[in-house]
Amino acid sequence: MSVVQNSSVASVAARAALSDKSQWSALLCGCIVGFAYSANYTNHAPLAPTLMQEFGFNQALAGFLTTGIFATHAAGQIPGGHLVDRLGAKRVLLCALIWVMLCNLGLAVAGAYWQLLLLKILTGMGTGICFVGGARYVHAAASRARMNLAQGLFGGSVQLGAGFVILAVPRLNLLAGWRATFLVCAGMALGAAIIWLAAAPNVRSGVAPPGRFGEMLWAPQLWLLGLVQMASFGLSIIVGSWVVVMLIKVLKVPATQAGLIGSLVLLLGILSRPLGGILRRHLGIRTLFISSMLMIALGCFAFVTASISYGVAVTAVVLIGIGVGLPYAAMFSRAGALFPGRAGAAMGLVNMLGILMILGGAPLVGHLADLSGSFRVSFVVLGGFALLVCAAVPFIQTAEPALPQISA
Repeated sequence: MSVVQNSSVASVAARAALSDKSQWSALLCGCIVGFAYSANYTNHAPLAPTLMQEFGFNQALAGFLTTGIFATHAAGQIPGGHLVDRLGAKRVLLCALIWVMLCNLGLAVAGAYWQLLLLKILTGMGTGICFVGGARYVHAAASRARMNLAQGLFGGSVQLGAGFVILAVPRLNLLAGWRATFLVCAGMALGAAIIWLAAAPNVRSGVAPPGRFGEMLWAPQLWLLGLVQMASFGLSIIVGSWVVVMLIKVLKVPATQAGLIGSLVLLLGILSRPLGGILRRHLGIRTLFISSMLMIALGCFAFVTASISYGVAVTAVVLIGIGVGLPYAAMFSRAGALFPGRAGAAMGLVNMLGILMILGGAPLVGHLADLSGSFRVSFVVLGGFALLVCAAVPFIQTAEPALPQISA
C-alpha cells in the first residue's frame, strides 16, 4: 500500500460528522487539554533553585528533571499514538490527564530528589499520550478546510501552557511555596479532565484499514516531516535554553531580561503555530517549510558575528521564534493524512524525532561551547542543520493525501 492513502482506501473510512459548532467545541476542549498538560514541561524549571536548596542537589541533577520528563515523553509518542488509534482519543486522553494529575500530587508531597526525578519521568509518560491524543482528536474533529488551523491552534495552546508556568510559577512559589505549584498543576489536569469528560464531542476517526505498522514506522515522508520537526520544535527548545546563557555571558544582559528574551522562542509559537495553519491554505507545503528553515538559519547565523548587538540578538530570537512555529500545523496535518488509520502513531513518530533532537542537541551545543570557548560554533551548527533540512524539503511530496470522507 502506498504511503499516500489512495481514494479507494479512503472511501471506506468513516468519521463522525460534526456540525460547525461541535467542531469548534472539540477544538476548544483540545486546546484546554494542550494548555493543561504542557504546563508539566516547564513547571519545575523556575523552582530549580528552591528545590536544590530544599533537597541538596546540584544544577546537573536539576537538569535531569527536564531530561526525565522529555525522555519518557518521547518514548510514549508511538505507543501512545497506537493506543489512541485503537481505543479512541477521548477515553485514552481522560486516563492520561488523570495520570498527570496523580503525578503532580506525588510531586507536591515528595520528600527527596529521587522522588522528584521518578515522578517527572512518570509524568512524561502521561504528557506524551496527551500530545498525540490531542493532536489526533483535533485532526479527526476538524473539517479538511479547517484542519491546519485547528492543528495550529492546538499547537499554540501547548506553547501557551509551557510559557504560562514559566511566568506564573515564581510568583506562586513566593505566595504559597513550591508544593502549592504542583498542586495547582494537578488541579489544572483535573479541571481539564472534567471539561473533557463533560464537554468534548465524541469523534470517531473511522474504520479505514490501518495499514501495516512497520510500513508507517519506515515511511520516508514521515521521516522527512520528522526532520522538519527536529529543526523547528527541537531547535526551539535548544536555542531557548542556551540563548539565555549566551546573552548573560556575552552581552552581559541581566538574567531576568535574558530569560524573557529567551522565552520568546517558545512564546512566539502561541501566534506562529496558528499563523502557519492559516498560511498553509495559501502556500504550498514546500514553500512554507523552506521559508521557515531560512528564517531559522538566518536567526542562528546572526549569533555568529563577533560583535553582535542587543538589537540584533533580539531580532534573531524573533526570527527563530516565528520560524520554528510556522511548520507545526502543516507537519501534523500531513502526518495524520498520510496514514488515516494510524494518524496518532504517525504524529507520534514525527514528534518523537523532534524530541530526540532536544535530548541530543542540547548537550552537544554545550559541549561545542566548552571546546571553542564561545557559542559561535554551536549556532553555526544549528543554522547549518536548518539549511540541511531546507535542502531535504524538495523531497517532501506536494500532492495532498486523499482523506477519508466524513460520514455519520
